[in-house]
Amino acid sequence: MFVIGLSCWLGISESKAQSIRMNTLPEGYHRAYVEGNDTIAIFNLREVYIFPPVKFRNKREEAKYWKLVRDVKKTLPYAKMVYETLIETYEYIETLPTEKERQEHLKRMEKELFAQYKPELKKMTLSQGKLLIKLIDRECNQTSYHLVKAFLGSFRAGFWNLFAGMFGASLKTEYDPKGKDALTERIVVLVESGAL
Repeated sequence: MFVIGLSCWLGISESKAQSIRMNTLPEGYHRAYVEGNDTIAIFNLREVYIFPPVKFRNKREEAKYWKLVRDVKKTLPYAKMVYETLIETYEYIETLPTEKERQEHLKRMEKELFAQYKPELKKMTLSQGKLLIKLIDRECNQTSYHLVKAFLGSFRAGFWNLFAGMFGASLKTEYDPKGKDALTERIVVLVESGAL
């Protein structure tokens, strides 16, 4: 009885059912397919990540962990925003006919981004800035240095890397999710899945 009711609800007629048929439903509904006389609903479930509990040797180590959680939550949205901005910028500059127009657009974007995000980024701590550099590498699959070099040229990339070096950071820092950044990767995955 349940299968018949579900078939009516999905608007699938048994007389039209073939051995296997996929049905696309209006937005907000889930998909289903009919196999013989059975209607099988398809639901997308979000992924669930299970990690063993973190074991801390002392309170200081636990405090360091929770500081990293706080820093990831603060910097991860910026890393994702950088990735989205790069995609949009790349797609847009591909439509510009001349190199001069592309360079003008990139200079204009650089000024706009500085005006918009400089006050927020200035509030970041040094450790958050270093983490942001790593997370940008994670999201974009390229170091910050290579991204700046690709869009703004070698001179500006060198300048910004030198500037970062004055604070003990490097735009050439790579993200190592299976090595030294394994704990950070774990936190990022949990934050992205909404578990932390």
